[in-house]
Amino acid sequence: MKNTLKPGIEHEFSFSITDSHTVPALYPESEEFQKMPHVFATGYMVGIIEWTCIQALNPYLEWPEEQTVGTHIDVSHLAATPPGLEVTARVKLVEVDGRRLVFEVEAHDGKDIITHGKHERFIINKEKFDQKMEKKKRN
Repeated sequence: MKNTLKPGIEHEFSFSITDSHTVPALYPESEEFQKMPHVFATGYMVGIIEWTCIQALNPYLEWPEEQTVGTHIDVSHLAATPPGLEVTARVKLVEVDGRRLVFEVEAHDGKDIITHGKHERFIINKEKFDQKMEKKKRN
């Protein structure tokens, strides 16, 4: 982690929503999901929030040796977004507590604010993390 990693870092990322980002696409093997509306899935919305935070942080880390993982998400999904619209996520780093990072997050689809809330990430050493996961798989 570089000493320039401080609260106040902001980043914005835009992404076009396609049919492959809708609720039925989230778990194609789910009969229930297949009957749901073809709108932007909350699971993919969380992914875009995480992606935007990762992009915001990477210049301040020793990437790719240092990375971040999501540890908490507290957002509301406020409005449905059909395919064809573009979602723009905006994030702001508001707290740095050692390796724990907290963001204020929001996203809109050009028509409505679709989410706002907070997201927490934790800085990891990728090699050590992978080693722990390999050990977990073996046990």
